[in-house]
Amino acid sequence: MAQLSDISLVAQVAVFHNKRAFDQLVRKYQSPVRRFFLAQTLGDTQLSDDLAQDTFIKAYTRIASFKGMAGFQTWLMRIAYNVLYDYRRSLKQTTDVDQQVARFSSEPPAGLKMDLYKALALLKPDERTCITMQLIDGLPIDEIADIMQLPQGTVKSHLSRGKKQLANYLKNNGYG
Repeated sequence: MAQLSDISLVAQVAVFHNKRAFDQLVRKYQSPVRRFFLAQTLGDTQLSDDLAQDTFIKAYTRIASFKGMAGFQTWLMRIAYNVLYDYRRSLKQTTDVDQQVARFSSEPPAGLKMDLYKALALLKPDERTCITMQLIDGLPIDEIADIMQLPQGTVKSHLSRGKKQLANYLKNNGYG
């Protein structure tokens, strides 16, 4: 039923340029997109909001290209992933894990949420993306593979390595 209403809203936007229909899609998917970016940016709300806004702008301008082969959320998350990829590429960052973790040393710890961001900072970007899509957004492996355009086996490997690193970090910091 949700799939049908998404397709109906997409058609209204694509054919009639109905901004209210697009607003409904934004309200429906705003939280999952922001959560995805918050996890990827390690809690940077301003950057997450900017990336989410870019995602919805791109979705609006490209909505006519939605073919319905996958669900609208999968299509939208693919756009979000591409926005994140473009952002990371624009940074041309060569920072290693120690430098990323050092960013947090100046911030006071705020419980599990902060520790979780520290743990996520230790993961490689693709591992972090897979972990957050599965554990935070609840997406199945096949959808993650579609969004990231990776084989399912690669997604499973990223999940396995990422979960081990998260578990070790949290265990070593008093959560185990």
